[in-house]
Amino acid sequence: MQRSGNGNYVANVARLCSHSSMSTTNDLLRAAGVKVTPGRVHVLEALLVATQAMSHADIEALLPDADRVTLYRVLDSLVHCGLALKAIDSRGVFRFTASKVGQEHGGHNHFRCTGCGGVFCLKAAPPPPPRLPHGFRLGAVELDISGTCLACNSAPHVSSP
Repeated sequence: MQRSGNGNYVANVARLCSHSSMSTTNDLLRAAGVKVTPGRVHVLEALLVATQAMSHADIEALLPDADRVTLYRVLDSLVHCGLALKAIDSRGVFRFTASKVGQEHGGHNHFRCTGCGGVFCLKAAPPPPPRLPHGFRLGAVELDISGTCLACNSAPHVSSP
């Protein structure tokens, strides 16, 4: 996430902190079987309004009162209960997104932006797994799709002197 665009995120988080959305977020947390805490509510709300995957630092910038260690724990708990997804970008930074409640996060590819580090879901099915020799067992198939996102392509380029 580019820091220059945080104004919209902050406004969205503030809007979501209203009572009506808080009860929805509370309901999501309860349905996932986790205790409703102010930290979980605020982090989940930030993920729900985000337009792309956010790093720990991105979320910390949105929630300046959050303790760094507590934020790591909250993110891990949201991933563990299925309300958030965690992916690593090309720079080795973990990025988080809100999961679609009740839906498995699979059956599609991800695009990783080499400019901002964002991870975006693509509406494209992954390729079929390869045929393996007899006795081999498939563990995972990874497809790395990377390039630059629309925001990075649209950003003015600063040339070096």
